Amino acid sequence: MVQKKSNAPPPASPRPRGRPRAYRPELALAQARDAFWRDGFAATSLDDLSAATGMNRPSLYAAFGDKQALYVKAYASYRAEVRETFRPLLLAEAPLREKLRRILVAALDLYSSGEAGPRGCFTVLTASSDVVADPEIRALVVEALTSIDEGFARLFAAAVESGELPGDVDPARLAHMAGATVHSLSVRARARVARNDLETLIEDAVVTILGPSV
Repeated sequence: MVQKKSNAPPPASPRPRGRPRAYRPELALAQARDAFWRDGFAATSLDDLSAATGMNRPSLYAAFGDKQALYVKAYASYRAEVRETFRPLLLAEAPLREKLRRILVAALDLYSSGEAGPRGCFTVLTASSDVVADPEIRALVVEALTSIDEGFARLFAAAVESGELPGDVDPARLAHMAGATVHSLSVRARARVARNDLETLIEDAVVTILGPSV
């Protein structure tokens, strides 16, 4: 007996489980970072992270660990990106006044980024909201804030050595003022203060920190 051929389509192959075929760790981490940057650690749920990365919960755990471990990795990637952005600005051969202005403008550019609008600084506006409850996050934030102050202090100390600043200037005090300016730019950018107003703040800060140009 001849068996009739079936016109029915072949059975579908089982749906793959776990990570998507196009999974890229660096992209998923950047997407998780953006979600945390927008809403903070506590307010970002695992469902939010799944939606942001396109990965289900088991896949997220397998790739990055639990939510806190993912947050720490995401924050570390942000800090690495910030260091890569600002290192050449700090080391550039240029007059101090121009270098400081470029650094503050670059900070404003970073804080004004984001698909949904200005996000401010991850450290100042997102991570800082979780420092009270989480010692590990608190340590990361303190390290980041200290790093900002130290970077500015080295900049001003080099200017003292080169004679660009007077010898009686305290680089650490100027660094605190520059760091406070960066934090203020972050808050104001996230609050959607007009760019022109923030650029004026930068110019005023440069004069306040370094004195009027001669």
